[in-house]
Formats: sequence, structure tokens, C-alpha cells
Amino acid sequence: MPLRRKVRPAPGAAARRAALRWWLLSLAAAGATLTAAAALLAVALHVSGSAAAGSAFAGAPYRLSQQPREAEELRWEQEFAPPQLASPQSRKLDGAADDAAEKRLWLPAPSRGFVPCVAPSREYKRPVASRRYLLVHTNGGLNQMRAGISDMVAVARILNATLIIPELDKKSFWHDRSNFSDVFDEEHFINSLVNDVNVEKKLPKELVKAPKSVRYFKSWSGVDYYQDEISPLWDHRQVIRAAKSDSRLANNYLPPDIQKLRCRTFFQAIRFAPPIEALGNLLVERMRSFGPYIALHLRYEKDMLAFSGCTYGLSQTESEELAAIRENTTYWKVKDIDPLEQRSHGHCPLTPKEVGMFLSSLGYPSSTPVYIAAGEIYGGDSHMVDLQSRFPILMNKEKLASTEELQPFRQYASQMAALDYIVAVESDVFIPSYSGNMARAVAGHRRFLGHRKTIIPDRKALVRLFDKVDNGLLKEGETLSQRIIDIHRKRQGSPRKRKGPVSGTKGTDRFRSEEAFYENPLPDCLCQPESPASDDSLVSI
Repeated sequence: MPLRRKVRPAPGAAARRAALRWWLLSLAAAGATLTAAAALLAVALHVSGSAAAGSAFAGAPYRLSQQPREAEELRWEQEFAPPQLASPQSRKLDGAADDAAEKRLWLPAPSRGFVPCVAPSREYKRPVASRRYLLVHTNGGLNQMRAGISDMVAVARILNATLIIPELDKKSFWHDRSNFSDVFDEEHFINSLVNDVNVEKKLPKELVKAPKSVRYFKSWSGVDYYQDEISPLWDHRQVIRAAKSDSRLANNYLPPDIQKLRCRTFFQAIRFAPPIEALGNLLVERMRSFGPYIALHLRYEKDMLAFSGCTYGLSQTESEELAAIRENTTYWKVKDIDPLEQRSHGHCPLTPKEVGMFLSSLGYPSSTPVYIAAGEIYGGDSHMVDLQSRFPILMNKEKLASTEELQPFRQYASQMAALDYIVAVESDVFIPSYSGNMARAVAGHRRFLGHRKTIIPDRKALVRLFDKVDNGLLKEGETLSQRIIDIHRKRQGSPRKRKGPVSGTKGTDRFRSEEAFYENPLPDCLCQPESPASDDSLVSI
């Protein structure tokens, strides 16, 4: 267990010595191996590099073409391989790479001069006073709610409605009772949007008990839907209640000012509550005292495994427990899932063991500090043994913070997830084991802040390679390492245009197959200042 005392890193070498003493004592208390202590000693003596943050630039927006997708456009959706991967580098799996090779592991993909461009156009006007009120009931986990809130801000702008501070989901899998102000900085949210949308904390007293029009807004809708079908509802009611907020706005083909407002909201206006920000930043400082670190979103938690039906590597008892959870969760519609088929198509999170093989094959030495951004890992230590043996400096918020520091947040899943989000966004390298809402949100935020290095595992390809290792057809070593490096040369977060729908898909499946807006805000919210776009055809609301 972590020691119950607060530790603040001192500057320079003193910080590393203090952090070293603190963690070695924690290791002793937890009965950790001498191997972990030795690895930590090697890392703690390194000087931590600082991540460069992208600066805002009020440039002209890009426009999404509605013309057929030509080959040139499709190339825009491909990443460039970072120059450090231009020629194959021989790497040993035991972490004995030289300093130059190790430094290359931390270099980000080139940003090619892209910076945030989220300032509104000259035609953009302040909101006018409105007696139309929009109530929003968010749904899902932390980052699904953040995306939904950002979309509802844009919807309020489209409809010239006054937005009431959204209600957070209290009935989802996590049963989190947090209110908006417990998770987010409410005053900052209101003040940041003063030129965009009228935001009030509560309905006027005379409208609290007034009849309301409750609606499930149509998923992936455009401006016309809200103006033609939702706006007229205010002729009969002063208050409209959005029963859900997830994916209620299209990813593409919206007016540039609306897209920029979504980015300003998601990346700037929605800031975590001051106590969460303070502890999150302290966790980042403590991780940096160990040297450059990887934030690993290890989505190997009970809810995800139950929802996805992924049982590879689990016991029969564990598999049956997850099946029972899925069967008894009424709002999960799919009950019968073939776990082998799920895994073969890359629809399952990588297991902790597979993540360890992946990191080793990429060339990261065993002395690499790894922060686990996740809730409780299903099966606990029994499923973490292999990853822990490969990377002994395996950290999480429970190890970095004292019991007293975490106590105010422990009972609230969204607040605990917010701490992980902060550490993940600020990491030197971010790697998600699954493409869930948090993975997409962090990846998009890191693109917005300067295309920080984000390695997205190709799970389908990796599963095939790992199965060959398990079946004795391939051994861990240079061959496996080079294959994995080759597969991921263009999956490291370099600038590219947001991907459109998968060819041949129709209806809602077409929208569902698109890359999410907040996962990649280019071209709407990122631009190259030296290549301004024309304003001739911009549409403003």
C-alpha cells in the first residue's frame, strides 16, 4: 500500500532523490521485488523531458468538401511515418538499447505546423437573450458525457436556446452520484461560453414545475434537423429536455463556426473541478520525477469485458460471471457474443500480457515507467503478472497518491477517471489497449495540443501475431519486433484528416463507422498558419 504522507517533488536532482526514497519505501511496504527497485533507480536518475504544448492560433478554418472522396483526399487520411522510423532500427527486447535509440522511442510524430484554429469567424455574433430553455440529461461515462455536453452546447447555439447546466448520468453501470460541479469547473464553463451560448445554473423558479417537452434527439443530426424539427417545439413549451446527449450531432458537414464551438467547448471550456485538477497535476509531477513515461489506458475492467463479451485468457468462472453481468444489464442490447470471433476481428481490448509483448516489441526497455490509466483491473494481480514482470515500474493513481489524497474521489468513478485523463493527456506517450470513449477523447486532445505521440495498436494484426507466438509458430525476438514496428509506423498520432465512413455502409452504420469528431479535430479546428483558407463560402450561425 502507498505511504500515507504527501510528497512534493523538489527541484532538480533533489526531486528525483525524494521520489526515489518515497517509492522505494512504498515498494518495501507492498513487498515488491528488488528487480522493480533496481529498475526504478535507473529511471529516477534520468532527467525528465518536458512536453511541448500547442498554442492557440486564430486562423481561417478548413472546410469539409461534400464532393466524392478522391484518391488525394483518402491520402489525407493517412499518417506519415515519423522520421525516426524511416529506417528499421534493431532493438533488443531486454531494454539494452543505447541512449540514442531509447531517445527515439519518445520522439513525437511531426506536427507539420498544425496548431489550434478555433476562433470564431467575423460574422459570428454574441447570443441574444432567449426564453427558450434546454435541459440536458447526459448519459454514459466521463468522456461520453463530455462529448455529449459539447454537442449540446452547439445545439443550444443552433437553436438560440439558454442551456441549463447539464445533469450527469447517475444510473449507468458505475452509479456515480456526482453533480456537474463535482467533476467540472462550473464557473469556468459558464464564463468561457459567454460569447457563444447563454448558460444558467438552474431553470427560473416559475418554470421548474412547468410542463416540458421531452425528446430523444436523432443521432448524428445536422443543423436542418434541429431548426426544422426541434425549434418549433418551443411554440408549445418553454422548456425542452434532451433525454440523451451522446452522438446527437453529426461528425461532418456542419457550419465551420459550429465545429469550432464544439472544439472550444470540449478542449477548453470543459475543465475539471479545481480539486481534481490539483491532484491530477500532482500525479503528473510524480510520474515525471521518474523520467519520460507511457500512459497506458488498460481497458481490462469488468464493465468493458462484460459488455464486449471478450473472455480470452479468463477462467470459466470469470467468463460465466461476465456473461451474467451482460445478461442482467438491461440497456446492453446484445447478449449472445462469440468471444473468439470478437477477438479475431480486433474488437477486444488487448490483455495485460499482450500489452506487455507489444511494448517490448516496440523497443521500450523494462526500466520504462508505465502509468496504468484504468479502474480496477478484472482479476487483479493474477492477470497483471506478465505485464508487471516485463515493466516493474507499473504505476497508477493508487500508488502515486496517498490514501488521504485519494479519499475525496474514491467513491466517484467519473472523478477517478478524470485523474487518469489528466495524467494520460500529459504523458510522453499514450497507448490505449482499446478504442473506447476515453481512448478517443485523450487521442483527440493530444492532437489538439500539438500531436503528442499516441500509438494506436492494430489489435486485429496483433492478435494474429500473438496467436502465432502462443502456437509456437513465431518466437519473441527481432522478427516479431520488426513486424510490430512496421505495422505501427503510421499509427503514432501525426496529422491527418478525420476519416469518413467505411465504404459500403448505409444508414446509422455509415455514421457509426466514421471517425469521431473529438477523436480527430482536423481539419475543422487545426490548421497550418502559413496556408490560410478562403472565407468565401463560410456559413455562420
